[in-house]
Amino acid sequence: MIWFVLALAAVPAVLFAVNLARFGRPSEKSARPVSVLIPARNEEASIGAALEAILASQGADFEVVVLDDHSTDRTAEIVSSITDPRVRLEQAGPLPKGWCGKMYACAQLARHARHDVFVFIDADVRLGPEALAHFAALPQTRAADLVSGIPRQVTESLLERLMIPLIHFVLLAYLPMGRMRASTAPCYAAGCGQLMIATRRGYEAAGGHQAIRQTMHDGINLPRSFRRAGLRTDVVDVTRLLRCRMYTDAATTWHGLAKNAHEGLGTTAGILPWTVLLLGGQVLPFVMLMVAPSPLSSVAAGLALLPRLLAAWRFEQSWLGALLHPLGVSLLVAVQWYARGLRALGRPPAWKGRRMDLGGEVLLSGRGSAD
Repeated sequence: MIWFVLALAAVPAVLFAVNLARFGRPSEKSARPVSVLIPARNEEASIGAALEAILASQGADFEVVVLDDHSTDRTAEIVSSITDPRVRLEQAGPLPKGWCGKMYACAQLARHARHDVFVFIDADVRLGPEALAHFAALPQTRAADLVSGIPRQVTESLLERLMIPLIHFVLLAYLPMGRMRASTAPCYAAGCGQLMIATRRGYEAAGGHQAIRQTMHDGINLPRSFRRAGLRTDVVDVTRLLRCRMYTDAATTWHGLAKNAHEGLGTTAGILPWTVLLLGGQVLPFVMLMVAPSPLSSVAAGLALLPRLLAAWRFEQSWLGALLHPLGVSLLVAVQWYARGLRALGRPPAWKGRRMDLGGEVLLSGRGSAD
């Protein structure tokens, strides 16, 4: 058993270290014009700061298109109050049957875009002043029609610190980045829905967001659709270029991760293997170290902890969350099974008043589309 556990801890630790060296930061800049596309529904708390950060961009040629999705707050008013001609407000149409909200919002944004590089971001993302100049260069420097990255994640509540940094851990510890870049196979698809940079040519060839209209997890499924079309995708380290607080407290963290579970780690085929990989390699070493300490259990626990310590240093993550890694992984597995249980009961996780039914159809509680 200890050798099995040691292997489950060692393989992701080694792959994480290898990937960390390959996970390069953008270095080149370009003045190529880009369209920054933001879906917004009831984002009055975020949209003003998001636009202020974008308009402070340096060395970039850009437009910003905000899609107001029938907001009932001051979202549209705030956007309309900005007199900078680079900012444009568009209104969303009613959500068609069979579409997930955010996917329909992004599809509309792409139709409104005037430039040939699309930068999709969420309203809670804050760009640094040099971000857009780097983003404009990425499709060419990475030879990819879709490039994504994970912003620096701002975490405040304990549950955020425990779980949100696991995004980097799962990406770098289990995705062979060399194979991903050498292949267009859909099984190597990876990305983060908070930032998607796409060429118009590639976006249209892959079918755009219409190709993933029933999903709630564009971070995986948009890159997958590009790869199915024979196009290359990539992920890069954008920690120093933008930041985001994904969720604002423990409750939204739990439910936000649950809404994506069915299309992430918690798929029907994947939930059991992922449970074995994560609990066996990231939690069991610490249990064995406490119950039956030995040199091998110490090594296994050290290997399990190493990637999180490296991630805390490289990606400016919570050191507390890193040190409590086995607890965070246990909670991550729990949220996958929680989401799975809801679906088994015919109650898939809801987000902002909507559910995706078991057949993939969106059930509406309102007219809006951006979630």
